[in-house]
Amino acid sequence: MNRILVHILFIVAVLGCGLFIGINNIPGEWYQSLVKASFNPPNWIFAPVWSILYVIIGFVGARTFLNHRHSASMRFWIAQMMFNFAWSPLFFGVHEIAMALIVIIALLVSIVGFIATSWNRDRLSALLFTPYLAWVTFATLLNASIFLMN
Repeated sequence: MNRILVHILFIVAVLGCGLFIGINNIPGEWYQSLVKASFNPPNWIFAPVWSILYVIIGFVGARTFLNHRHSASMRFWIAQMMFNFAWSPLFFGVHEIAMALIVIIALLVSIVGFIATSWNRDRLSALLFTPYLAWVTFATLLNASIFLMN
C-alpha cells in the first residue's frame, strides 16, 4: 500500500474517531456545574488542541505501522488510542470522574511507554508525541482537580 495513503488513512481515522467521540460527548450542564480549578482553560480551547494532536497522533501511528508494525511501540500506540477514546465517554458521557481519572493515568503511561520504546528506533515519532504528553499531563491534572474538588 502506498505510504502516503497509509498516512492519510491513519490521520483521517484518528481525527474522525476523535471528532465523532467529541461531538457525542459535549460538555453540558453537568460539566458547567462542577467546581473547577482556576487554571481550567475555557471550553473552546479543547477542540482545536485535540484536532491538532489527533493529526499528529495519526501521522505517528502511520509511521509506526509502516516501519515497526510488530513492535512494543505499535502496541503502546494502540493502547493509548483505546484509553484516549475511552476517556470522553466516561467523563462527559456517564459522569464517571474517578474512572476517567484512572483511564487518563493509563493514557499517560501508554504515551510515556510509546515515547520510551520509540526513542531509539524512531526519534521523530517519539518527539512528535511530546506535545501530546504535555497536554495529557495537563488534562490529568484537570481531571484530578475536578475529582478532588467535587
